[in-house]
Amino acid sequence: MGKQKPSTSRDFSAGPGGFQPFAGIEIGGLPPGADPAPEPSPDPLRPRHAPHRERLVLRREKAGRGGKTVVVITGFAPGRGAAFLEDLAARLRKACGCGGTVRPAGIEIQGDQPDRVRRLLEEEGYRVAGP
Repeated sequence: MGKQKPSTSRDFSAGPGGFQPFAGIEIGGLPPGADPAPEPSPDPLRPRHAPHRERLVLRREKAGRGGKTVVVITGFAPGRGAAFLEDLAARLRKACGCGGTVRPAGIEIQGDQPDRVRRLLEEEGYRVAGP
């Protein structure tokens, strides 16, 4: 037979509070940690950035749409979530009485109504450029 290794058993039995592997570590001389992360916005549909700081651009487009005109809204801050854009698009569609969609490039509102879209966005607090 071969040699047997010496036993190096340790006591891992759980005490009254359960097994606590770091109970013997002293933490008195450690530097303070980083500040905690800022709290997320309580409502994910409301902007984290002030809307008056964003400059949105309106464009009329007809190409590739069978002659139909749409108003494309671009220029949203990169931190805007998809839920926020969906909510804004729904409010614009309802106020304009038309259809529309959210694309990676921005929001598309059906119909040739840039004046109405501009007015609604300015009421929300955005700066708007374009027709």
